[in-house]
Amino acid sequence: MILFPAVDIKDGICVRLRQGLADQVTVFSQDPAAMARHWADLGAAWLHVVDLDGAFSGRPANFDLIKSICEQLAIPVQLGGGIRDLETAKAYIEAGVARLLIGTMALEDPGTFEQLCKALPGKIGVSLDAVDGRLKTKGWVEDSGLNVLDVAPKLKDQGASFLVYTDISRDGMQTGVNLEALEALIDATDLPVIVAGGVAVLDDLKALYPLYAKGLEGAITGRAIYENTLDFREAIEWLANAY
Repeated sequence: MILFPAVDIKDGICVRLRQGLADQVTVFSQDPAAMARHWADLGAAWLHVVDLDGAFSGRPANFDLIKSICEQLAIPVQLGGGIRDLETAKAYIEAGVARLLIGTMALEDPGTFEQLCKALPGKIGVSLDAVDGRLKTKGWVEDSGLNVLDVAPKLKDQGASFLVYTDISRDGMQTGVNLEALEALIDATDLPVIVAGGVAVLDDLKALYPLYAKGLEGAITGRAIYENTLDFREAIEWLANAY
């Protein structure tokens, strides 16, 4: 099971939002690339990067910075935020991003999403960001009118290779993972699932671990490792010994 440290970029710096709200910002580093190297040095197997400016604007806003991060790391990077056309997706892959997370396009333009998956096989995942099961789009500010469990079973046929599920109400709140909703999603799809939102302490990770055997690929952690309620090195050592 993979623990993905998150580097969320807004205005060129490393931040975390609470519940995805643009006005609920905590700055953690003025240098996202240095922070990315820090997590890699501590033993991260993957890095999770979010272009928050891109998510809100619908176009890449930190491309050169993200390319630089990829060039500086020996570990793979997965990226989400503002990827809403094939040209942008291909540019990021060419820049060194290992795989991409698509949210708005997958829900609002499934035809283009299928084309994207065919053009970049094995490199496209879907970000399922929800409040009470209802999916949000455009940086979590619009209600899609769709439900997680209705959408998830269709995504593999469209070409998705993995899913990232975020319970928005718990994102950045350090209140624990919504295990019931996560397990329901895992049961509804045979795609690998990564969970985000709510991992605050090592016990939260331990509570997730039994779902690894059912299809949970990993967990994304942000505020907890920046505020040190979760010791990143201790967490990955625990996971390494749990197999």
